Amino acid sequence: MQELAENVGLSHTPCWRRYTRLKELGVIVKKVVVVDAEKIGKGLNALCTVVLERHDEKSLVAFEKATLDCPEIMECYAMSGARDYLLRVAVASVAEYEKFMKQTLLHLPGIGAVDTNFALKTVKLSVALPI
Repeated sequence: MQELAENVGLSHTPCWRRYTRLKELGVIVKKVVVVDAEKIGKGLNALCTVVLERHDEKSLVAFEKATLDCPEIMECYAMSGARDYLLRVAVASVAEYEKFMKQTLLHLPGIGAVDTNFALKTVKLSVALPI
C-alpha cells in the first residue's frame, strides 16, 4: 500500500481509504499475482471456440457455470457471431490438452462443436486496464 501511495502521490492512510472504497464499490474485484505460465508448466494456450447445441437460457447458464469449475479454463467469453464462446485453456502440452478435451471439455453441458487453435507464443499478456 505504501508503494501504491507513493506512486499516486498520497500518504498511506488516504490511499488505504480510497482502496477500501473502491473495493466496496466493486471497482476493485480482487488482487492477483501474475505467474509465468512457462515456469509452472502451463505455457501452452489453447484458444477454443465453442458452439452449443441449444441456445436457450438454461443451456447457456449451465455451460457458463460448468466452465467456472474447470481450472484449466483461464478465460471464457460469450461471443457474438457464429461461435457462442471463446475459451483460453492453459495446459502443459498438446497431449495434456487432448486429455482435457476428451475427459472434460467435450462433457460440458450443451457442447455441440469445439474448434481449437494453439498460440505459438504470447506477444502481449496484460491484466492491467488502460485507465
